[in-house]
Amino acid sequence: METPVILNRFGQPVGEPVPDWQPPPRPQRDVLGGRFARLEPLDPVRHGDDLFAACCAPDNDAGWTYLPAMPFADRAAYQAALEDHARAEDPLFFAIVDATNGRAMGEASYLRIDPDGGCIEVGHLHFGPAMRGARMATEAMSLMMAHAFELGDRRYEWKCDSLNAPSRRAALRLGFTFEGEFRQARVVKGRNRDTAWFSIIDREWPAVRAAHSAWLDDANFDERGRQRVSLSMLTRQALSRTSP
Repeated sequence: METPVILNRFGQPVGEPVPDWQPPPRPQRDVLGGRFARLEPLDPVRHGDDLFAACCAPDNDAGWTYLPAMPFADRAAYQAALEDHARAEDPLFFAIVDATNGRAMGEASYLRIDPDGGCIEVGHLHFGPAMRGARMATEAMSLMMAHAFELGDRRYEWKCDSLNAPSRRAALRLGFTFEGEFRQARVVKGRNRDTAWFSIIDREWPAVRAAHSAWLDDANFDERGRQRVSLSMLTRQALSRTSP
């Protein structure tokens, strides 16, 4: 079904009305809790040792390639970076905590927070190796999406280096729609970066949320912890039902 064209009194096409639009509140330093993951406001003292162990081991240097920062050689330098993160309002940083043992396993943030446009981005994602592929990582992202849409945001963005194949796959798996690339968008670490853009909008979120819930459900995993249905399949099906 095609979206109907709306014309103003001059015969010009215009966007659909957004009646009674009110900018949503900005996200605060709230705890977002789930079964597998908990998002806690980043605390350099409480989370620092866990995050350094999870993210800064020498065998995890490849995890820094597409991040603005370089790998940290020592705990003191990393602590200084965490203190900067904790003071920031935009990006607004959280520690991703394993809900089963209370250990911080990664970082995430809301950024480019635009209440007037109802738009917010997720980024500065850095997962320790133990998080990758785990239900904890997916649930953490789902919790952040849910909170943004509950606040009243209309658009939730994911951006990455266009050459960052794992990040592009993760965005599509989570239910984001690829929107294109901004060429020569930034210079990062002395290299050109083309930026790939992805989004989820509010009318898509209920179907994407249902796909996340179905994937996270225990019934979707066998006795050896292997998924029965992939999240990619579930989100593709969900989005196909929300297309205009």
